[in-house]
Amino acid sequence: MAGKRLALLIAAGLIAFAPALAAHGVSGKDAVFLQSLRGAAVGPLMYLGAKHMVTGYDHLAFLVGVVFFLYRLRDVVLYVSLFTLGHSITLLAGVLGGIHANPYIVDAIIGASVVYKAFDNIDGFRYIFGVEPDPRAAVLLFGLCHGFGLATKLQDFTLAPSGLLVNIVSFNAGVEIGQALALTFVVAALALLRTRPAFMRYALVSNAALMAVGFLLVGYQLTGYFLGA
Repeated sequence: MAGKRLALLIAAGLIAFAPALAAHGVSGKDAVFLQSLRGAAVGPLMYLGAKHMVTGYDHLAFLVGVVFFLYRLRDVVLYVSLFTLGHSITLLAGVLGGIHANPYIVDAIIGASVVYKAFDNIDGFRYIFGVEPDPRAAVLLFGLCHGFGLATKLQDFTLAPSGLLVNIVSFNAGVEIGQALALTFVVAALALLRTRPAFMRYALVSNAALMAVGFLLVGYQLTGYFLGA
């Protein structure tokens, strides 16, 4: 019974957060702070990066899918490192290299990454299409997309060139800290859930919720793209 409640709590939490999936941009006092930056601000940018990741429910939803069936710590570290490598590359390239993309399309792809991983977790590719995509390549590829999503949030601002490199690296480091903190709780919850005899049934419910979140994000972002075009 406790396992069932935990699984339903995970699923309900994912659905409840769905309306806020696109609400983790930089705004309010954080936006004013970024606009006023002149020179390096390592600590504040690390805090802002960590805050952005913890409130970035689309990024966290994807990572929940990634670690859902990883039972060994070294596998968790491997896959999270691949994701980190991918999003670090495109975050830095997007902001420092001035590479732009439509944020609605990027965020729609991020939503699709959540759908993809949840569908993969329930063996959808093998049962329906008879193929098994390389999970490591997929995590790295979608990590690149997620990093671009982070970059588009910062590209909304005119950032002063003074200290920009240090600040962006600090922001990225903060993202990693926020990611590690969030995943600590996720991995602990999954470890508890796996001790239940009906784990596979709970896994189906949780990944169905992940897919619903991903589809909601895709629909929300594509609606924004077409209405704003």
